[in-house]
Amino acid sequence: MRAYTEDFVTTDDGANIWHALLGELGEGDVPIVLCDGLGCCGFAWKHILPRLVAQHPIVRWNYRGHGRSTLARDPRAVGVEHAACDLAKVLDARGIDRVILAGHSMGTQVILEFHRRFPERVLALIPICGAYGYPLDTFHDTTLLKKVFPHLLSAAERFPWLSRKITGAIMPSELAYQIACWFEVNRHLIHREDFEPYFTHLAHMDPLDFLHTLEAAATHTAWEHLPNVRVPTLIVAADSDTFTPYRISEKMHELIEGSELVTVFSGSHAAVIEQPELIALRIERFLRERGVWVARAA
Repeated sequence: MRAYTEDFVTTDDGANIWHALLGELGEGDVPIVLCDGLGCCGFAWKHILPRLVAQHPIVRWNYRGHGRSTLARDPRAVGVEHAACDLAKVLDARGIDRVILAGHSMGTQVILEFHRRFPERVLALIPICGAYGYPLDTFHDTTLLKKVFPHLLSAAERFPWLSRKITGAIMPSELAYQIACWFEVNRHLIHREDFEPYFTHLAHMDPLDFLHTLEAAATHTAWEHLPNVRVPTLIVAADSDTFTPYRISEKMHELIEGSELVTVFSGSHAAVIEQPELIALRIERFLRERGVWVARAA
């Protein structure tokens, strides 16, 4: 059985951050750190994880208020900047100096922010179906959600008990799954058992934690940092992604010198679980060709 260890690290402001290491770290090994999307708890990596861990140690972790991680003393101390600093704490606790960062959705902002703050610790970047900033400005290629969001947040803050009751009832329902299948993902490629953990996690997550994290992500951008990225970068984009329009990934590719852009055709924002074999193979090739591949099994 492959080695597995998990632990918590406590931040200076009182958040307990859960993290796990899959595989063993030998001398010179560089792990891949998987950074989730907003409201996610690892479900997106289900199918590519076994392939990657055969060659690289893998670090998984949860953002504040997600999965097994707790909030800080100030419950609004969430978002991309806090996540980048929390990740540094996790790596320090593990004794890890350098990493390969893979981020899905909001995880793209997290890995870019981490690179901005700790460039010497990053060997390569793999943003997957994510924006470099201001995600509400381009969601479904409209600013409608950006305009409505303050009212949603205000209502949730005014009636927290009601918002928890509503999300707890709707998220695990058949209606939520069918809406997602018809409007947000490729229903011909996705499997119910792979997608349901997302709804289950959202049903148990405090809506205010979700909205406060989204609020922080919505005001964050790494746009001005993109030309400063000087590490191998593989940008994975889906041509039918309604959350992060394809043109956002094209712009990122244009601004990060030497980056590669791989297109997942017929893929949605959930391309990483719709076509995991394609993405895993492309990541393997990218790391091998760029000289950051560690061919060893733990």
